[in-house]
Amino acid sequence: MSYSALWFSQLQFYSSLSFMAVFLAMSLGLSWLLVYLRVRALGEQQLLWLPVYRFWVRIFALAFILSFASSMPVLIQLGSLWPRLLPKIHAVSGPILAMTLFGALVFKASFLGLMLYGQRQLSEWLHALMVLGVALGNTFVVLCLLAFVSWAHGPTGVQWIEGSYQTLNWQEIIFNPTLGWYSAQFFSASFLLVAIVAMAILAMQSIRRPLGEGERRVFKTAVHLGSAAWLGLWVASIGAGILLTDYQPMKAAAAMAYWGAESVPKWLLFAWPSEMSLLNYYELGWSSPRSVWLAQDEAGQFLGLDTVAGMTPPVLTVFWSVRLALVCALLILCMLIKGWLLGLSRHYDPSALSVRERRVFVFAGFLGPLLLIAGLAYHYFGAFPYVISHSITFAEVSVSHSVSQSVLGLVAYGVVYLLLTIGFISLVRYVARYGVISVARRRGRA
Repeated sequence: MSYSALWFSQLQFYSSLSFMAVFLAMSLGLSWLLVYLRVRALGEQQLLWLPVYRFWVRIFALAFILSFASSMPVLIQLGSLWPRLLPKIHAVSGPILAMTLFGALVFKASFLGLMLYGQRQLSEWLHALMVLGVALGNTFVVLCLLAFVSWAHGPTGVQWIEGSYQTLNWQEIIFNPTLGWYSAQFFSASFLLVAIVAMAILAMQSIRRPLGEGERRVFKTAVHLGSAAWLGLWVASIGAGILLTDYQPMKAAAAMAYWGAESVPKWLLFAWPSEMSLLNYYELGWSSPRSVWLAQDEAGQFLGLDTVAGMTPPVLTVFWSVRLALVCALLILCMLIKGWLLGLSRHYDPSALSVRERRVFVFAGFLGPLLLIAGLAYHYFGAFPYVISHSITFAEVSVSHSVSQSVLGLVAYGVVYLLLTIGFISLVRYVARYGVISVARRRGRA
């Protein structure tokens, strides 16, 4: 396979992973938000909280369907794009993927049916337990996937025997050093995504009509949840960045665009890294001679991209994915600060804002998915050329496709994901506009 065909295959797999990750994160965060709303709806405050629970459970159902459906192309592409990968890691991937499917098909499916369709047949407390069961099932599935991804980025508890990995210690495989930071990053990003999307949807509703007391309290909850998640994501990203200098030093060097050659490391706000010239054009930043973001050798010298020739990740992609994630995080912080100011002055009622400010909140809802996609790009492309860190490369497990076949597959999947995304946004907009129960529309009004 030529490099171009391999690159398009990698882009195709990344597009499937990012689509699945966004809706998996959304369903995870919404499942725990629904637990909070359902518990608050118990007892005397049922009339206040139950309507908002019924609204958000519709959004969750849409996200869950897309997250479950999008996992199928990922599993298919594992076999169609990288057919020689699973035979090399079957001792690890087989049990973990089996537990993931078990959680998805048993825990989530069983509780989900009772959660969505059994509310009238169950007592209030029992139904709330079903909602909790869905959230726990979602969490179990996500943790299984994160355990596999973190092991791939830092394989431990295994031994290479006769062309494949064999397990030695399952405790080391599951609880590998990167699992904690990866989990903290994904869970924080999930709750942050849900918080900013909830604020966007409520702001969109407030443009058409005044919000009720329950909806204003959900906006308040979103501001508080988003603030806590933003701080958690910041701490998790710093911890993961420092830890990955030991396990993936070239990813760290690519994120800093540090080429080595005994030069002084810099924290760059802007640059255009050139892999051909092994330098950066249009640099804007400051020197960081004691950087904790770069790996060091035994002599204390920083490891740059010139350390391993021909085995470095795409520097430009990794560098700018980190900067894009930072920009999204800062913009989300601005929206959260605006939400806090709104709470201090107007009791978290977005109706008090101007129409332009509310539209800004609506468009800010796309920052959460964009942040997650940028973070995934950093981890995915930063691991190149390895699919299993420092042992198995994409090139040695890929299938022989021509460039035209790889491009056609990328375009086909891209069109499908684009249509599904447009459909999801249209359905969410419809539910937000006309409520849970569809009513006749006249002249564009409910």
